This record gives sequence, structure tokens and C-alpha cells, in this order.
Amino acid sequence: MLKTKSAFSFNMTSFFDHTTDFFSKAKLMYQRQAERIIGEEGGLKKLQQQVRIKLEQVSHHPKVIEAMEPILVFKRMIQAHKKGDFKVSSKSLMLMVLGLVYFVSPLDIIPDVMPVIGFADDLSVLIAVYNAIKHEVDEFLAWEKNQDMSRKGLNK
Repeated sequence: MLKTKSAFSFNMTSFFDHTTDFFSKAKLMYQRQAERIIGEEGGLKKLQQQVRIKLEQVSHHPKVIEAMEPILVFKRMIQAHKKGDFKVSSKSLMLMVLGLVYFVSPLDIIPDVMPVIGFADDLSVLIAVYNAIKHEVDEFLAWEKNQDMSRKGLNK
């Protein structure tokens, strides 16, 4: 009986090691893809087009509706950064691109076509990125609000 328990324990350890290895490789793959997009001429613009297309395709899904705000904020932050209007740190830019790449990627941990839970991993990644860069998101939203107020004041 004790031998079976240790065999089970060994198998579980092996399972967790393989799972950790899988996630490490997946993270590295998405990170490299994000780095390539950031460094490639027109890469960010192409990613934003892919995000727009994916949003059009899946915007009816309740889980995507939950993720809509972070996605739209990330898109606006990247656009403002590209124009030179708002500086985004390299780390935050990398995380936003990584989250958006994961969102548009057909290779998910949980395939998007699975009913109810298909977008759970996308949503989790986007929320994790949002929370990781929340201070910059808050700064951006305050800057954006100030820009809107300035424009409205100029238009009077």
C-alpha cells in the first residue's frame, strides 16, 4: 500500500514538472512573438488590426464582453505610445502586446470554441496583464481624460 502511494506521488510530481515545463515553453513562445511584433515595422499596427477582427468575430460572447475594457484600453495605450503622445514603459508595452497576442492567437490553453469556458484563459491573461500594469493604466486613463477635457475646452 505504501509503495502505491509513493508511485502515485512520483507520477504527480512528474505531471506537475511536465505541466510547469509546458507553461514555461508557452510563455517563452508568446514572449518571443511579442518581442518580434514590437520590433517589427508595422507589427503593432498589424496586431491591432488582428485584435479588431477578433473582437468583431467574438464580441457577442459574454466572456469577451468582460475582457473588452482591458483590450480597448491596451489598444488606445499602444496607439498613444506609437504616436509619441503617451510614454509606455517597455515592460508594460511587452505585457500588453503579449496579452493581445494571446487573445488573437488560435493556439490557446483552452480553445475558444469550447462553450462557456473557451475564453476563460484569454480573459485570465488579459486581467493578469491589466492588474500587473494597473498603475500605468491609471496614469494613461487620467492623461486621456485630461486630453478629452482639453479638447472640449478648446472647442468652446
